[in-house]
Amino acid sequence: MGLPFRQAAKIGAYVVKKQLSGKKYPLVLMLEPLFRCNLACAGCGKIDYPDEILNQRMSVQACMDAIDECGAPAVSIAGGEPLLHRDLAQIVQGYLDRDKFVILCTNALLLAKKINQYTPHPNFTWSIHLDGDKAMHDKSVCQDGTYDRAIAAIKLAKSKGFRTQINCTLFDGTDGERTAKFFDEMMAMGVDGITVSPGYAYERAPDQEHFLNRERTKKMFRDILSRGRGGKDWKFTNSPLFMDFLAGNQTYECTPWSMPLLTVFGWQKPCYLLGEGYAKTFTELMEDTEWEKYGVGKYEKCANCMVHCGFEGTAAADSIKNPLKVLPILMHGVKTSGAMALDIDLSQQRPAEFSFSRHVEHKMSQIKAGNSNTTEIEAAE
Repeated sequence: MGLPFRQAAKIGAYVVKKQLSGKKYPLVLMLEPLFRCNLACAGCGKIDYPDEILNQRMSVQACMDAIDECGAPAVSIAGGEPLLHRDLAQIVQGYLDRDKFVILCTNALLLAKKINQYTPHPNFTWSIHLDGDKAMHDKSVCQDGTYDRAIAAIKLAKSKGFRTQINCTLFDGTDGERTAKFFDEMMAMGVDGITVSPGYAYERAPDQEHFLNRERTKKMFRDILSRGRGGKDWKFTNSPLFMDFLAGNQTYECTPWSMPLLTVFGWQKPCYLLGEGYAKTFTELMEDTEWEKYGVGKYEKCANCMVHCGFEGTAAADSIKNPLKVLPILMHGVKTSGAMALDIDLSQQRPAEFSFSRHVEHKMSQIKAGNSNTTEIEAAE
């Protein structure tokens, strides 16, 4: 397992308590305090907003209010590139002062410049974006040299005593042997964990051709995991049952509210991956979102999704309800052969609706009118 014992134990206790309450609850706050980035990845749907929106930043107070309101035990900070935010170190410290686990996701291009603003802490983790070996990663992010800079950043962070992991998104056409070798290299380098997920088709992403469907996702992960004793050779931060799900051994519906996303637009409905409206508060997100309309088998846009932000919450809850399901995976690794679990029927799903431009238009009108909630959002430097 790639999670520290204290973190796994505290989050596990939180999940048990919340499960007993019978109410919907967040597991991780996904925070995107800005959309601006210093890369232009073809598979990203976050970077082609108008400059007026890319120049927006969430304030420190807005970020603190978000965690106080939702109460999640962990925060994953992404973007855009979060290290472009001038107050990010203060935001991270605010979360640590609240005894939250903080995962700072970065492409690492600015890490060497910014690292002295941060101090090693048992609750803090650098999560470096690496989508495979040098050729795989540089192709994924559409810029040569980024892999080498990320590797240098990992070594620098480790040398300063930081917990450091990688986050790896895998797309259609991923070579199992190369990916397994890459994971071996990361373990040999001493990274503290690997967070892995299949790519999801962001509506605004320039490249729509290399996202995986569910069948190819399962086959790809079986191929990769079979080369590492069912994944036992690598320290994944993902839960064992989520990895089992990726390999086609579990039939799960997503839990979209388990990892709510807050951006400069507000709380994104219904989840981190689909922008179909925004709520002003976390309570409004939880109470007013029509959750029953979304998910695999319910909505066309969700048909191919197997991403961690939707299904980790489901896997975590399942591990609490059925702990004996986890033991065979811990002992023998993920099953990578034989029949797969029956998948969800898609025949009754409702057709996709495309509305992502509405919130952009609304935000632009707010900015031009000078009333874009400036107590919570600041202009960029």
